[in-house]
Amino acid sequence: MTLLQDGALTAAFDGASAAYDRLVGANPGYHRQLRRSARRLALPDGGEGLRVLDLGCGTGASTAALLAAAPRAEITAVDASAGMLERAAAKTWPENVTFAHTPAEDLERAGVRGPFDAVFAAYLVRNLTDPDGVLTGVRRLLRPGGRLAVHEYALSGARRHRLVWTAVCRSVIIPAGSLGPGGPGLYRHLWRSVLEFDTAPELAQRLTAAGFDLVRTVPVPGWEYGILHTLLARAPRRAGYET
Repeated sequence: MTLLQDGALTAAFDGASAAYDRLVGANPGYHRQLRRSARRLALPDGGEGLRVLDLGCGTGASTAALLAAAPRAEITAVDASAGMLERAAAKTWPENVTFAHTPAEDLERAGVRGPFDAVFAAYLVRNLTDPDGVLTGVRRLLRPGGRLAVHEYALSGARRHRLVWTAVCRSVIIPAGSLGPGGPGLYRHLWRSVLEFDTAPELAQRLTAAGFDLVRTVPVPGWEYGILHTLLARAPRRAGYET
């Protein structure tokens, strides 16, 4: 199977947007794990005075997780899919949450500019055509010492976790996705994209190569242990990097 990229992937998300919340809501722990990763940013004082970027916000589940972790932060949520973003923006949000329609590769054109104190990227990096370029751009958007949390399906590298992921996709995710208006294409992509992308250790190395420091990988509990990870990193405080 050829993985979806760029416009084809955006179109698939547009097509799936009407049923997306219902499908992910059937995943035990989906929202809980997002909140867990958002809390791992450890933003002080409820985010008071901080600017936070939700990169690839989808229908707003990651935005809600950030809001729960940092209710006083100024949160900017962006996504490349107009359909997903429409669903997100239609929900009720406080005034400190705003949305912008833009791919992660073209934030400045949409008026999304740093510096940010933190960036949260959920289920995004493995879907990027140029993940290294985007991660380098994210590091430049962060203040020195700014924090990044990547919440991603990145397998441990153990064979058993590949087998569990494939079993869940074939028995639950792809059949359930095929019932929605967008069909199974996006969910077949989800399955294969996880298998073909970085393992969690490789993704940590990618963050380091993009110029982040203090990179660490934290698993989540439950059935997604070894499948879903939070990767935490910091924009360097030392000189020599654009910020």
